[in-house]
This record gives sequence, structure tokens and C-alpha cells, in this order.
Amino acid sequence: MSEATMYVTKETFDKMREELQKMKTVDRPASSRAIAEAREKGDLKENAEYDAAKESQGMLEAKIKQLEGAIANAKIVDTSSIDTSKVTILTKVTITNMATKKTVTYQIVGEKEADLKQGKISAGSPIGKGLMGKIKGDIAEVQAPNGILKFKVEDITV
Repeated sequence: MSEATMYVTKETFDKMREELQKMKTVDRPASSRAIAEAREKGDLKENAEYDAAKESQGMLEAKIKQLEGAIANAKIVDTSSIDTSKVTILTKVTITNMATKKTVTYQIVGEKEADLKQGKISAGSPIGKGLMGKIKGDIAEVQAPNGILKFKVEDITV
């Protein structure tokens, strides 16, 4: 099962590595201690604390494995080398909704960094996909649940 390449900034990559390090050096030993403490409390067949600690450890190991996979498939994108002649990953694109005439600016980011409140949308989202590769002045047609939305690309920056 190979995962797709995930484009991230250097800052996000560093945060991912720090989180993985914390999981391995702090959370994993704490999980092992919790299992050992629960094991000392007697019969494992009827020990809910032991079952909960084992389940917690399983979820932690799954998160570690997922994060290791994400880091292995991460590609760091340098913001200084971004081509602003077209919409690509990490560009900021100002678009106007052709129906409502509302103008918004989004930064196209990888899935791990997407945060609509900060104006960051995933390149894999319907709008992100529709905008990728467009140049200033293009009209992007995006398939949405309520029909096709049209956005005019007003500006592309870093």
C-alpha cells in the first residue's frame, strides 16, 4: 500500500518529526508503564484497565506507523522556488466566485496543512483540484454537491 506524495513546508515537516519523536520517546514508554501497572493488578481476563491500556497502546502504535508513512512520503517544497505563473502547491490564489462575485484568497497546501480558517485548502480538495494548473484570468470549473461552481483566477502569489 503506497501512499501518495504529500507536499509540505519545511516547518510542517519539522513539526511532524517532533511529534513522531515525542510519540516514540514519551508516549510509548508511558503506554508500556500503564500496561505493566495494570498487569500487576491481577487476573488479566477480567482486568478492564489492562484491556484499555493495551487498546491505547495499539492506537498509539497505529498513529506512529501512520506518521512514519507520512514523513516517508513527504516532499518538502521550498517557497522561494515556487512558480507563480500558474496555480501550484503553496501558491496563494485570489479567486472570484462567478455566481456570487465574492472574492477570496486561498493558499493551496498539502492535506496535512489544510485549514480553512487560515485560508489554506488542500490541493486534493475539489476547489484545490479545480484550480491546480490554472493561470491568471482562467475560469476554473469545480464540481460541488450542489452543481458546478465557476471561479475566476484573479491573482497568483507566494
